[in-house]
Amino acid sequence: MKNIVHILTICTMFRKIELMTKLPYNIDFDDIQILKALNNANHKLGQLNGAINLLPNPYVIFNAITLGEAKESSEIENIVTTFDEIFKEMSYSKTNPASKEVLNYRQAMLKGYNLVKENGFLSVNHIIQIHHIVEPEAGDLRKLPGTVIMNTKTGETLHTPPQNYEEISDYLTNLEKYINIKELEDTDAILKMAVIHFQFESIHPFYDGNGRTGRMINVLYLTLAKKLDIPILYLSKYINQNRQKYYELLNATQQDLSKIKDFILFMIQGIYEMSDFTLNFINSFMKTMNDASNLIKERCPKIYSQELVEHLFFDFYTKNEFLCEKLGISRNTSSKYLHELTEAGILIEEKVGKTKLYKNAFLYNLIRLW
Repeated sequence: MKNIVHILTICTMFRKIELMTKLPYNIDFDDIQILKALNNANHKLGQLNGAINLLPNPYVIFNAITLGEAKESSEIENIVTTFDEIFKEMSYSKTNPASKEVLNYRQAMLKGYNLVKENGFLSVNHIIQIHHIVEPEAGDLRKLPGTVIMNTKTGETLHTPPQNYEEISDYLTNLEKYINIKELEDTDAILKMAVIHFQFESIHPFYDGNGRTGRMINVLYLTLAKKLDIPILYLSKYINQNRQKYYELLNATQQDLSKIKDFILFMIQGIYEMSDFTLNFINSFMKTMNDASNLIKERCPKIYSQELVEHLFFDFYTKNEFLCEKLGISRNTSSKYLHELTEAGILIEEKVGKTKLYKNAFLYNLIRLW
């Protein structure tokens, strides 16, 4: 990213720290441009949620999309890996640090969804639990002063978040109330999501992992607000594609809150574009799944079942014991299934030590296009 850097720089500060504004902001968002953008975004988001509800088993595609999101969100923080490396880490490698962090993100997303679904709210404690999975070594909330966001090329301080533990806790408690108490600002959920995202990133409560945690909060809030039935819309790909603009708008608004409308519009556009992208991905996914299903019916008719197809598309690899457990069949029968599916070109066999792994060739090729 040119000039604007979103990493933390620790330094000693001798100037007076300006206090952040608590929520809700005293800003009128009743703006024609914002209202028009919200109308378009809500329409597209509604189409996406409707498409999810038409799927026979939406959790099959949810699994694939969360992995793509985990990779994109981690790349924003310069944690770069490939799907090949991620698949190896999922199955047998356990040696690639970047891939491990991506999988931690995916696990944290699933944890956050379960917390919201079970409790019906999103608390500070939930956010800390999610963050612990994203950054197991990063500890709890910041306790030491001296954290600032700087432009490392010019040395300019772009933003000074709350400095001590008590301040951070106070702002997070305020954010928790804003998220969960509708009466504090009864406004459009997409607009509110953008405000929540800005406030969380400005509080910057952790030493590391704030960006990834904040991007998870986006979709968890939309799920909490009933805009999505499952958290299947993610903004990381959009932010990655527009990284410089995102950080310029974020930093400009942190310095002058009156500029928040531009940041809000950017985030609303992200909802629109990623809803459209995800709809297209769902269509491609279902076509790929149907193509694989038809091929199994044609080449392996005796072993075909919808349960088998869903298992093969739920994750990117399988092995004998997984198939035995899912279908309730013996190891010998499972081995025959896997051999037939490999011969039919559905699966790719990989031998790791004494273990045989089977990768879904159809799903593997599709997710690489994410």
